[in-house]
Amino acid sequence: MQFELLDKPDFTILRVLFDAPGEQVLAEPSAMVARDTAVQLQTELTGGAMAAMKRKLLAGGTMFLNTFTGTAPGQSLWIAPGPEGDIEMLQCDGAAPVFLSSGAFLASAPTVRLDANWGGAKGLFSGTGTFLLKAEGHGALFLCAYGGIHTVDVGQYPSGYVVDTQHIVAWTGGLDYKVRSVGGLKSLFLSGEGLVCEFRGTGRLWISTRNPGSLAAFLQAFRRVGGRGASGS
Repeated sequence: MQFELLDKPDFTILRVLFDAPGEQVLAEPSAMVARDTAVQLQTELTGGAMAAMKRKLLAGGTMFLNTFTGTAPGQSLWIAPGPEGDIEMLQCDGAAPVFLSSGAFLASAPTVRLDANWGGAKGLFSGTGTFLLKAEGHGALFLCAYGGIHTVDVGQYPSGYVVDTQHIVAWTGGLDYKVRSVGGLKSLFLSGEGLVCEFRGTGRLWISTRNPGSLAAFLQAFRRVGGRGASGS
């Protein structure tokens, strides 16, 4: 099975090329853009009912995942996330898990297991949630985010690496983080930066170049107020 990421980083789309019958890809509902007619689709409670409920209720994932199965060599499948943005591919090696923020999962090989993982009380303030989506096993894993996705090797920064909580996409096991403000009370309330996560350890971190919250705040100033006949100033 071959993977290709096209139109990066603004409108990235994933092209899957099946090399043999029986090869499979798991994907979020509504992620399919197009496929060969003979590619089979099955919707399942992946991992069983309890695991699916944990993903939905605790980690912000979906209970059901779509399984696409190739039936002949050369068939293709196209997958893309809902929001405008980027897709990043990584290979789960079976050693370190990958922790994903809510909404960051797009697709994976069926050998990658997804589960809800307790992130601690600090998750209430981190922007990632108290429960995280944990991916482990072997095979391809595809992350998505609004904006572009930038990769950081945190081990290159002995003093740690600071990221705005709204820009965290995913990180590997081996990294730890704490939530703090960018400075004192004045900076917290007046700088516009709010809370940040400080990562330390050896591992990889994926961050987004944009976040939906900032877009919503920008568009708020242009929102039409009043009834249909009202005119803006």
